[in-house]
Amino acid sequence: MSEGIRPVQTTLNCRGSLLDLKRPVVMAVINVSPDSFYHSLDYQQTEEVLKHAEKAVEEGAAILDIGGLSTRPGSPQIPIEDEWERLEKPLQAIEREFGGDIFISADTYRAEVAKRAIQSGAHIINDISGGLFDPLIWEVVAEENVPYVLMHNKAKPEVMARHADYEDLVAEIYAYFTNRLHLLRQKGVDDIIIDPGFGFSKTIQHNFTLLRQVETFLTLNRPMMVGISRKSFMYKTLGADPEDVLAVNTALHFKALESGASVLRVHDVKEAVQCIRIFEAYKNA
Repeated sequence: MSEGIRPVQTTLNCRGSLLDLKRPVVMAVINVSPDSFYHSLDYQQTEEVLKHAEKAVEEGAAILDIGGLSTRPGSPQIPIEDEWERLEKPLQAIEREFGGDIFISADTYRAEVAKRAIQSGAHIINDISGGLFDPLIWEVVAEENVPYVLMHNKAKPEVMARHADYEDLVAEIYAYFTNRLHLLRQKGVDDIIIDPGFGFSKTIQHNFTLLRQVETFLTLNRPMMVGISRKSFMYKTLGADPEDVLAVNTALHFKALESGASVLRVHDVKEAVQCIRIFEAYKNA
């Protein structure tokens, strides 16, 4: 990472508790939708979800990110009530079990689900649409005064593969962030993490280009999240399956940390935490 470039904002106010991002942290993925591209949990099996969450916490996750709606390319939408049915009991169980020790993120782009999730204990809203799919989600975030993950995306999952067209990938994503950050500030939303949106409305080559230049976004003075965990640009390049790319994934996590990532959103917590420890030893050598 270039010397002198650091995210200005290193703490986020999560409903009265401070999330410290002076050192990189891990956000653990908890999928309770049955059709996620990798590792779905049964939302009806609360104990199974809690065991998964407990393992993530024990391995060093700072944030648990729970989502009930698959956003893999081509995935269809489901009714709001179905998404909330998947989220409600697992989210409430996680809040009861870990609420005082861990930060909980709700992975949703719907305002109504976001509002219910916050009322059930979520500290952060992680929106893959940057407010494009349901603009009212920004009203919820502002009203509830919770941190917001602003991700770059261009279209809903069922059609986003058809919208992977750019004249200048990094410049267009940068302009998107500049515009959306300005609009969010106007609404009074200040605690924002940016996410370049790996795998969303992007080709395999776009994802590699983005990773090579991702430190560009640090000049926006916001903490940055990188979510590349087991994504298709890795396993398709290797002619492999998502289960086969953990080593490569960890290598690219190191690259993301070197480029200034504050948050790694991952399926494999232990390996990501180890990667952060090795990165910090390397950086301080």
